[in-house]
Amino acid sequence: MIRVQRQGALLEILIDRPQRRNALTDAMYRDIERALREADEDRTCAAVILHGAGGHFTAGNDLAEFQMPQDSRDVGSIAFLHTLASVDVPVIAAVQGQAIGVGVTLLLHCDFVFAAPDAAFRLPFVPLGLCPEGASSLLLPRLAGDRRAAQWLLNAGPFDAAEALAGQLLTAVSDNPVAAAQACAQSLTAQPVAALRASKRLLREPGRAEVHRVLDAEATMFFERLKSPEAQAAFQQFFTRKG
Repeated sequence: MIRVQRQGALLEILIDRPQRRNALTDAMYRDIERALREADEDRTCAAVILHGAGGHFTAGNDLAEFQMPQDSRDVGSIAFLHTLASVDVPVIAAVQGQAIGVGVTLLLHCDFVFAAPDAAFRLPFVPLGLCPEGASSLLLPRLAGDRRAAQWLLNAGPFDAAEALAGQLLTAVSDNPVAAAQACAQSLTAQPVAALRASKRLLREPGRAEVHRVLDAEATMFFERLKSPEAQAAFQQFFTRKG
């Protein structure tokens, strides 16, 4: 369900579960995390593209897995987010269709994000009885501003590509975001790789310790919220409606 393809100095990671709008399972998170880590360790890799199959980016976590006992210290999503926040290889996201939950928060850790004009974004943590993750409680206000962050995280309504661009979540809106991501990657792979990675490290390193701390603090509260009556009632309603 995670397909990895290497072409020269570029690595492409495709989330390929279109029948579930590319909802992510623990195993899928671990596969993406492994691919990112290996790309970062390979000093000849200059860029990574992350995108989804079937017209969607990702609908976020597979909620069925939230019904299973989980420990925030051993969850694929947390390992993935820590790795994404740590790598020095540039990461480019191409967003089509729906980007929900972690499908939005992971974009905060990407260096370039291209989205289709009809892409749809949502952060539905509060309606599910949960709380923000992906260090979004730290990074989203810094990027989009306090007012827009509150609108997206607390009211939790959908927003479109134009609003995402205005909130600096995107690099650009493109009719073909995958092609735009590939063009960006070609530009990056033409640069000296060591200088490229060193420059990203200088951009990201000053805030990384704080990001990792917030990732862990959010994860602790997130998994506490998973056990709450509010969250369990929200999940029951979700699966009843879905059934």
